[in-house]
Amino acid sequence: MMRKLILVAAVFGAGYISYGQQLPQYSQYQRNQIMFNPGAAGSYDFLDITIGGRYQWAGFDNAPQTAYLYGSSVVNKPKVIYNPSLRTSSGPVPNPKVSTGRVKHAVGGQFVMDEYGAFKKMSFAGIYAIHLPMTEKHNLSLGTKLGVSNNSFMQDRATVLTQMPGYTGPAMTDPEYDAFIANQSSLSYFDLGMGLYFYSDDLFISVSADQLTQDMVAFGSGTANFDPNIHMQFAAGYKIPLNENLTLMPSAIAKFMQPAPLSIEGGLQLEYKEWIWFGASYRHTDAAIAMFGMNINEKFKFGYSFDYSISRMNDYSSGGHELVLGVMLGR
Repeated sequence: MMRKLILVAAVFGAGYISYGQQLPQYSQYQRNQIMFNPGAAGSYDFLDITIGGRYQWAGFDNAPQTAYLYGSSVVNKPKVIYNPSLRTSSGPVPNPKVSTGRVKHAVGGQFVMDEYGAFKKMSFAGIYAIHLPMTEKHNLSLGTKLGVSNNSFMQDRATVLTQMPGYTGPAMTDPEYDAFIANQSSLSYFDLGMGLYFYSDDLFISVSADQLTQDMVAFGSGTANFDPNIHMQFAAGYKIPLNENLTLMPSAIAKFMQPAPLSIEGGLQLEYKEWIWFGASYRHTDAAIAMFGMNINEKFKFGYSFDYSISRMNDYSSGGHELVLGVMLGR
Protein backbone atom coordinates (compact mmCIF):
# COMPACT_ATOMS: atom_id res chain seq x y z
CA MET A 1 0.00 0.00 0.00
CA MET A 2 0.99 3.64 0.04
CA ARG A 3 2.84 3.21 3.33
CA LYS A 4 5.38 1.21 1.34
CA LEU A 5 6.06 4.29 -0.76
CA ILE A 6 9.11 6.31 0.09
CA LEU A 7 9.46 9.57 -1.77
CA VAL A 8 12.74 11.36 -1.86
CA ALA A 9 10.61 14.50 -2.05
CA ALA A 10 9.16 13.81 1.37
CA VAL A 11 12.47 14.80 2.93
CA PHE A 12 12.31 18.20 1.33
CA GLY A 13 8.58 18.56 1.87
CA ALA A 14 9.04 17.97 5.59
CA GLY A 15 11.79 20.58 5.64
CA TYR A 16 9.58 23.13 3.97
CA ILE A 17 6.63 22.48 6.31
CA SER A 18 8.79 22.59 9.44
CA TYR A 19 9.78 26.17 8.63
CA GLY A 20 6.32 27.33 7.61
CA GLN A 21 6.93 27.14 3.88
CA GLN A 22 5.08 26.16 0.78
CA LEU A 23 6.64 29.25 -0.75
CA PRO A 24 10.30 29.87 -1.56
CA GLN A 25 12.66 31.31 1.05
CA TYR A 26 14.71 34.44 0.30
CA SER A 27 17.79 35.34 2.32
CA GLN A 28 18.05 38.83 0.78
CA TYR A 29 14.46 39.71 1.67
CA GLN A 30 15.41 43.18 2.92
CA ARG A 31 16.53 44.29 -0.55
CA ASN A 32 13.91 42.38 -2.56
CA GLN A 33 10.74 43.09 -0.63
CA ILE A 34 8.47 42.89 -3.66
CA MET A 35 8.99 39.10 -3.53
CA PHE A 36 6.86 38.86 -0.39
CA ASN A 37 4.87 42.10 -0.44
CA PRO A 38 3.37 43.56 -3.66
CA GLY A 39 2.92 46.85 -1.81
CA ALA A 40 6.68 47.42 -2.11
CA ALA A 41 6.35 47.85 -5.90
CA GLY A 42 6.86 51.49 -6.82
CA SER A 43 8.73 52.60 -3.71
CA TYR A 44 11.30 54.07 -6.09
CA ASP A 45 10.56 56.16 -9.17
CA PHE A 46 12.64 54.10 -11.60
CA LEU A 47 11.98 50.86 -13.49
CA ASP A 48 13.40 48.07 -11.34
CA ILE A 49 14.08 44.74 -13.07
CA THR A 50 15.66 42.00 -10.95
CA ILE A 51 16.57 38.38 -11.57
CA GLY A 52 17.65 35.98 -8.83
CA GLY A 53 18.52 32.37 -8.22
CA ARG A 54 18.64 30.34 -5.02
CA TYR A 55 20.11 26.89 -4.39
CA GLN A 56 19.45 25.35 -0.97
CA TRP A 57 21.06 22.37 0.75
CA ALA A 58 23.98 22.01 -1.67
CA GLY A 59 25.14 18.39 -1.69
CA PHE A 60 21.65 16.86 -1.84
CA ASP A 61 20.26 15.38 -5.02
CA ASN A 62 17.16 17.29 -6.13
CA ALA A 63 17.70 19.94 -3.47
CA PRO A 64 15.35 22.97 -3.45
CA GLN A 65 16.11 25.43 -6.25
CA THR A 66 14.39 28.72 -6.96
CA ALA A 67 14.66 31.15 -9.87
CA TYR A 68 12.74 34.41 -10.01
CA LEU A 69 12.29 37.52 -12.12
CA TYR A 70 10.34 40.65 -11.24
CA GLY A 71 9.90 44.16 -12.50
CA SER A 72 8.01 47.22 -11.30
CA SER A 73 7.66 50.87 -12.17
CA VAL A 74 5.69 53.93 -11.12
CA VAL A 75 3.11 54.89 -13.74
CA ASN A 76 2.86 58.59 -12.84
CA LYS A 77 6.49 59.33 -12.02
CA PRO A 78 7.47 63.01 -12.05
CA LYS A 79 9.36 64.57 -14.92
CA VAL A 80 13.05 65.04 -14.26
CA ILE A 81 14.99 67.87 -15.87
CA TYR A 82 18.42 66.55 -16.81
CA ASN A 83 21.31 68.40 -15.16
CA PRO A 84 24.80 67.14 -16.14
CA SER A 85 26.35 68.75 -13.06
CA LEU A 86 24.46 66.26 -10.88
CA ARG A 87 26.19 63.27 -12.44
CA THR A 88 29.54 61.88 -11.34
CA SER A 89 31.78 59.89 -13.63
CA SER A 90 33.60 57.89 -10.97
CA GLY A 91 33.46 56.83 -7.35
CA PRO A 92 30.79 55.04 -5.33
CA VAL A 93 27.24 55.13 -6.69
CA PRO A 94 24.81 55.64 -3.78
CA ASN A 95 21.46 53.91 -3.46
CA PRO A 96 18.49 55.80 -4.93
CA LYS A 97 16.15 57.45 -2.46
CA VAL A 98 12.59 56.26 -2.06
CA SER A 99 9.93 58.62 -3.29
CA THR A 100 7.30 59.83 -0.78
CA GLY A 101 4.93 62.72 -0.19
CA ARG A 102 2.59 62.18 -3.18
CA VAL A 103 0.07 59.71 -4.57
CA LYS A 104 1.68 57.10 -6.81
CA HIS A 105 0.41 54.20 -8.90
CA ALA A 106 2.78 51.32 -9.63
CA VAL A 107 2.51 48.24 -11.83
CA GLY A 108 4.74 45.23 -12.15
CA GLY A 109 5.04 41.53 -12.76
CA GLN A 110 6.62 38.50 -11.16
CA PHE A 111 7.70 35.02 -12.28
CA VAL A 112 8.91 32.33 -9.87
CA MET A 113 10.01 28.76 -10.55
CA ASP A 114 10.53 26.61 -7.47
CA GLU A 115 11.64 22.97 -7.34
CA TYR A 116 11.94 20.87 -4.20
CA GLY A 117 12.37 17.11 -4.37
CA ALA A 118 9.74 15.65 -6.69
CA PHE A 119 7.62 18.82 -6.83
CA LYS A 120 7.79 21.81 -9.13
CA LYS A 121 5.88 25.08 -8.96
CA MET A 122 5.76 27.88 -11.52
CA SER A 123 3.97 31.14 -10.71
CA PHE A 124 3.09 34.12 -12.90
CA ALA A 125 1.49 37.25 -11.43
CA GLY A 126 0.72 40.85 -12.24
CA ILE A 127 1.16 43.50 -9.55
CA TYR A 128 -0.56 46.79 -8.81
CA ALA A 129 0.09 49.13 -5.87
CA ILE A 130 -1.27 52.52 -4.84
CA HIS A 131 0.89 54.72 -2.59
CA LEU A 132 -0.69 57.35 -0.37
CA PRO A 133 1.28 60.05 1.50
CA MET A 134 0.93 59.95 5.27
CA THR A 135 3.44 62.77 5.75
CA GLU A 136 5.96 64.42 3.45
CA LYS A 137 8.48 61.67 4.25
CA HIS A 138 6.22 58.66 4.85
CA ASN A 139 3.97 56.74 2.47
CA LEU A 140 1.51 53.89 2.95
CA SER A 141 1.05 51.50 0.06
CA LEU A 142 -1.60 48.88 -0.63
CA GLY A 143 -0.53 46.28 -3.17
CA THR A 144 -2.13 43.26 -4.78
CA LYS A 145 -0.68 40.37 -6.72
CA LEU A 146 -2.93 38.39 -9.05
CA GLY A 147 -1.87 35.40 -11.11
CA VAL A 148 -1.73 31.65 -11.62
CA SER A 149 0.45 29.00 -9.97
CA ASN A 150 1.13 25.70 -11.73
CA ASN A 151 2.11 22.69 -9.61
CA SER A 152 3.44 19.39 -10.91
CA PHE A 153 4.80 16.09 -9.60
CA MET A 154 8.00 14.75 -11.21
CA GLN A 155 7.76 10.96 -11.20
CA ASP A 156 11.43 10.42 -12.07
CA ARG A 157 12.42 11.98 -8.71
CA ALA A 158 10.29 9.61 -6.61
CA THR A 159 11.60 6.30 -5.29
CA VAL A 160 9.61 3.34 -3.98
CA LEU A 161 10.95 0.95 -1.38
CA THR A 162 12.02 -1.75 -3.83
CA GLN A 163 14.13 0.83 -5.72
CA MET A 164 16.03 2.05 -2.67
CA PRO A 165 19.79 1.23 -2.67
CA GLY A 166 20.53 -1.83 -0.55
CA TYR A 167 16.99 -3.22 -0.56
CA THR A 168 17.14 -7.05 -0.41
CA GLY A 169 13.54 -7.92 0.43
CA PRO A 170 10.99 -9.65 -1.76
CA ALA A 171 9.76 -8.11 -4.98
CA MET A 172 6.62 -6.05 -4.41
CA THR A 173 4.09 -4.13 -6.42
CA ASP A 174 2.01 -1.23 -5.23
CA PRO A 175 -1.21 -0.83 -7.26
CA GLU A 176 -2.13 2.33 -5.38
CA TYR A 177 1.14 4.03 -6.27
CA ASP A 178 0.90 2.78 -9.86
CA ALA A 179 -2.57 4.35 -10.11
CA PHE A 180 -1.25 7.54 -8.51
CA ILE A 181 1.49 8.10 -11.07
CA ALA A 182 -0.70 6.95 -13.97
CA ASN A 183 -3.13 9.82 -13.33
CA GLN A 184 -0.57 12.54 -12.77
CA SER A 185 -0.78 15.88 -14.52
CA SER A 186 -0.06 19.42 -13.47
CA LEU A 187 -2.59 21.43 -11.51
CA SER A 188 -2.97 25.21 -11.68
CA TYR A 189 -4.47 27.51 -9.08
CA PHE A 190 -5.76 31.06 -9.17
CA ASP A 191 -3.37 32.92 -6.86
CA LEU A 192 -4.04 36.14 -4.95
CA GLY A 193 -1.68 38.00 -2.64
CA MET A 194 -2.01 41.37 -0.87
CA GLY A 195 0.18 43.59 1.26
CA LEU A 196 0.37 46.83 3.25
CA TYR A 197 3.69 48.64 3.15
CA PHE A 198 4.55 51.69 5.29
CA TYR A 199 7.88 53.26 4.40
CA SER A 200 10.23 56.21 4.30
CA ASP A 201 13.86 56.49 3.25
CA ASP A 202 15.02 55.00 6.57
CA LEU A 203 12.08 52.80 7.67
CA PHE A 204 9.80 50.04 6.42
CA ILE A 205 6.97 48.09 8.06
CA SER A 206 5.39 45.33 6.00
CA VAL A 207 2.34 43.08 6.42
CA SER A 208 1.42 40.70 3.60
CA ALA A 209 -0.39 37.48 2.76
CA ASP A 210 -0.04 34.97 -0.09
CA GLN A 211 -2.23 32.20 -1.50
CA LEU A 212 -5.35 33.90 -0.15
CA THR A 213 -7.66 31.96 -2.45
CA GLN A 214 -5.97 28.63 -1.62
CA ASP A 215 -7.42 26.01 -4.02
CA MET A 216 -10.85 27.63 -4.49
CA VAL A 217 -10.23 27.97 -8.25
CA ALA A 218 -8.22 25.13 -9.79
CA PHE A 219 -7.51 24.05 -13.36
CA GLY A 220 -6.31 20.68 -14.62
CA SER A 221 -6.63 17.14 -13.35
CA GLY A 222 -4.58 14.65 -11.36
CA THR A 223 -4.46 12.86 -8.06
CA ALA A 224 -1.83 14.96 -6.28
CA ASN A 225 -3.20 17.29 -3.61
CA PHE A 226 -0.85 20.29 -3.34
CA ASP A 227 -3.12 21.92 -0.74
CA PRO A 228 -2.00 25.58 -0.96
CA ASN A 229 -2.39 27.34 2.38
CA ILE A 230 -2.47 31.01 3.33
CA HIS A 231 0.95 32.42 4.27
CA MET A 232 1.32 35.54 6.44
CA GLN A 233 4.49 37.65 6.54
CA PHE A 234 5.43 40.48 8.90
CA ALA A 235 8.66 42.43 8.37
CA ALA A 236 10.26 45.65 9.56
CA GLY A 237 13.56 47.48 9.36
CA TYR A 238 15.08 50.80 10.44
CA LYS A 239 18.19 52.54 9.11
CA ILE A 240 20.52 54.01 11.76
CA PRO A 241 23.24 56.48 10.65
CA LEU A 242 26.56 55.73 12.37
CA ASN A 243 28.58 58.50 10.73
CA GLU A 244 28.65 60.31 7.39
CA ASN A 245 29.74 57.14 5.56
CA LEU A 246 28.19 54.23 7.46
CA THR A 247 24.59 53.25 8.15
CA LEU A 248 23.28 50.20 9.96
CA MET A 249 19.88 48.66 9.34
CA PRO A 250 18.50 46.01 11.71
CA SER A 251 15.54 44.12 10.30
CA ALA A 252 13.35 41.12 11.05
CA ILE A 253 10.80 38.97 9.27
CA ALA A 254 8.26 36.51 10.68
CA LYS A 255 6.34 34.01 8.55
CA PHE A 256 3.38 31.89 9.51
CA MET A 257 1.43 29.14 7.77
CA GLN A 258 -1.03 27.14 9.83
CA PRO A 259 -0.39 24.53 11.22
CA ALA A 260 3.38 25.00 10.82
CA PRO A 261 5.32 26.81 13.56
CA LEU A 262 6.23 30.47 13.32
CA SER A 263 9.44 31.13 11.36
CA ILE A 264 11.50 34.10 12.57
CA GLU A 265 14.60 35.69 11.04
CA GLY A 266 16.55 38.74 12.20
CA GLY A 267 19.57 40.44 10.70
CA LEU A 268 21.84 43.46 10.34
CA GLN A 269 23.07 45.19 7.21
CA LEU A 270 25.94 47.69 7.17
CA GLU A 271 26.20 50.10 4.24
CA TYR A 272 29.23 52.13 3.23
CA LYS A 273 28.37 55.40 1.46
CA GLU A 274 25.04 53.75 0.50
CA TRP A 275 27.07 51.95 -2.15
CA ILE A 276 28.43 48.66 -0.88
CA TRP A 277 26.77 46.62 1.86
CA PHE A 278 27.48 43.65 4.10
CA GLY A 279 24.99 41.72 6.17
CA ALA A 280 24.41 38.84 8.54
CA SER A 281 21.20 37.24 9.74
CA TYR A 282 19.92 34.31 11.73
CA ARG A 283 16.93 32.16 10.76
CA HIS A 284 15.75 30.41 13.92
CA THR A 285 16.68 26.68 14.05
CA ASP A 286 17.56 26.78 10.33
CA ALA A 287 20.53 28.84 9.19
CA ALA A 288 23.10 31.56 9.81
CA ILE A 289 23.48 33.79 6.76
CA ALA A 290 26.26 36.03 5.44
CA MET A 291 25.73 38.37 2.51
CA PHE A 292 27.16 41.29 0.59
CA GLY A 293 26.37 43.41 -2.46
CA MET A 294 26.92 46.71 -4.21
CA ASN A 295 25.78 49.11 -6.91
CA ILE A 296 28.11 48.31 -9.80
CA ASN A 297 27.16 51.60 -11.46
CA GLU A 298 24.05 53.76 -11.85
CA LYS A 299 22.22 51.00 -13.73
CA PHE A 300 23.33 47.66 -12.26
CA LYS A 301 23.37 46.13 -8.80
CA PHE A 302 24.07 42.69 -7.39
CA GLY A 303 23.89 40.76 -4.15
CA TYR A 304 25.13 37.39 -2.92
CA SER A 305 24.30 35.43 0.23
CA PHE A 306 25.42 32.15 1.76
CA ASP A 307 23.27 30.11 4.13
CA TYR A 308 25.11 27.95 6.65
CA SER A 309 22.73 25.30 7.92
CA ILE A 310 22.50 24.90 11.69
CA SER A 311 19.82 22.21 11.52
CA ARG A 312 20.30 18.47 11.12
CA MET A 313 20.84 19.13 7.41
CA ASN A 314 24.32 20.45 8.26
CA ASP A 315 25.62 16.86 8.42
CA TYR A 316 24.73 16.35 4.77
CA SER A 317 24.66 19.79 3.16
CA SER A 318 27.41 22.28 2.34
CA GLY A 319 25.01 25.22 2.63
CA GLY A 320 22.92 27.34 0.30
CA HIS A 321 23.62 30.14 -2.18
CA GLU A 322 21.56 33.04 -3.51
CA LEU A 323 22.61 35.43 -6.27
CA VAL A 324 20.64 38.52 -7.28
CA LEU A 325 21.25 40.84 -10.25
CA GLY A 326 19.26 44.00 -10.87
CA VAL A 327 18.83 46.75 -13.46
CA MET A 328 17.70 50.25 -12.44
CA LEU A 329 16.40 52.20 -15.43
CA GLY A 330 15.42 55.85 -15.41
CA ARG A 331 16.84 56.68 -11.97
